[in-house]
Amino acid sequence: MTTESHSVLVVTKDIKTSSLINAMLQAPMFETLVLSDFNEARRKSQERVYNIILVDFAEGEGVDFAIDVADSLSTVLLMCPVQHYEQISYKVESYGVLTITVPFDQFYFYNMIKIAIAVQYKVQVLSSRTTKLKEKMEEIRVVNRAKMLLMQNLNMTEPEAHRYIEKDAMDRSLKKTAVAEQIIKTYG
Repeated sequence: MTTESHSVLVVTKDIKTSSLINAMLQAPMFETLVLSDFNEARRKSQERVYNIILVDFAEGEGVDFAIDVADSLSTVLLMCPVQHYEQISYKVESYGVLTITVPFDQFYFYNMIKIAIAVQYKVQVLSSRTTKLKEKMEEIRVVNRAKMLLMQNLNMTEPEAHRYIEKDAMDRSLKKTAVAEQIIKTYG
C-alpha cells in the first residue's frame, strides 16, 4: 500500500466488530469513521466520497444500505455471516459490492482491504477517463454545432468552417470550444 491516507466509513451496530476494525485500520494509513446508524451513514456517504465503505450485515439492513451506496465512487465491502454468504454475495455482486464473511481473521481482512484499495484506484482512473471523455464529447458537440451554423449562415463548407474555428482559436489564443460558443451566440 502507498503512504497516502484512505478514508473508510464503517457502518456496524456491533461494538466488537467496530473495535476490531478500528484496531486494524489505524492512522495515518486510514482515516476511519465508525457509525452505528444507517440513516446517518447514508447522509455522511452523500456528503463525501469515502475510499472504502465497510458495511455490517445487521440482520439484512446492511444489504440494503450497501446496494444504496454502491453507485457512489466508493468501494463497498459487505460483511455477512458465513451461513448467508452465498445468497447475499449473489444478490449484491451485480451492484459491484464485495462480500466478506464474518467473523474474519486479521490476515483475511487485511487482504480484503488491500483488494478494496486496488479497486478504488481503478475506479478513480476510470472515473477520470470518463470525465475526460464526456468533456471531449461536449467539445465535439459544441464545435459541430458552430460549424453547422457557419455552413448555414456564411455558406462555408464543412472543412472551411472547421478551419475557420481552428484558425480563430489559434489567432486569439482561445480554446476551440470558446470560439464555437461565440459563433453559437452570434448565429444560434
